[in-house]
Amino acid sequence: MTDDPFVAHRNLLFTVAYEMLGSAADAEDVVQETWLRWADVDRTHVRDARAYLVRIVTRLALNRLRALARQREEYIGEWLPEPLLTSPDVAEDAELAESVSIAMLTVLETLGPVERAVFVLREVFDTPYDEIAEVVGKAPAAVRQIAHRARRHVAARRPRMRVAPAEQLAVVEKFMSALATGDVQGLMEVLAPDVVAIADGGGVVPAARKPIAGAERLTALLLRLAQAPGFVAAGAWLNGMPGVRFEVEGAAAAVSLVVEDGRITHLYAVNNPHKLGRLESPAELRR
Repeated sequence: MTDDPFVAHRNLLFTVAYEMLGSAADAEDVVQETWLRWADVDRTHVRDARAYLVRIVTRLALNRLRALARQREEYIGEWLPEPLLTSPDVAEDAELAESVSIAMLTVLETLGPVERAVFVLREVFDTPYDEIAEVVGKAPAAVRQIAHRARRHVAARRPRMRVAPAEQLAVVEKFMSALATGDVQGLMEVLAPDVVAIADGGGVVPAARKPIAGAERLTALLLRLAQAPGFVAAGAWLNGMPGVRFEVEGAAAAVSLVVEDGRITHLYAVNNPHKLGRLESPAELRR
């Protein structure tokens, strides 16, 4: 055990930064910078170390998010959050699992930096409005209004329902079985008719640069992929829920799924190799 609050709350700080940035690499940089700031603090004046550290990491993440905005605008193809390998116990906290899901992080990308900070701190970490106001430099009343707008914005774009991990796992297993056997009908049944697939190759490796919509079109693409030499599909816990990892001809992809009413409505496939560095050991996420 350690008495250093930074060490005690490091996993929390990483989670805040990751939800703010959608990038594990950038989140790690922000956490490291938080440590450097914390090392110079006169701690005799710090009443609540957890709140103080969250304030530092959020402000640094806000600065980083603003700096990254131009890069993401110029990104080649679709930009998706960096996937994380997680342990099954993350799913036991349903709100945490939903908040770090690729689907939710993709929705958060549509918020402005301040809106995102307010939403993450209030909705995920239940931070009081006055503390959030101090972080973002606005009055508590203004923060309440921002929170209301952000909630409404996210509610209109997030998946309609939460799915139990066991239900999602069953759908993932059906999906992989149909893929492995080339079962066209099986894939058509597990994919929603209006399913949408989004791929992120970052211009580094081949990937569709626009969303692919429709079960028939996606089934044809998936079966072609499955017939490629050396294709392997394996289940994996990604961002708090069951997902899939593909490998084909030396290339890899992490595929996160959204399941509603027993069928897959969205696939988020990240095969940009620069975003696949956190898939060897489970990330430690905390609220």
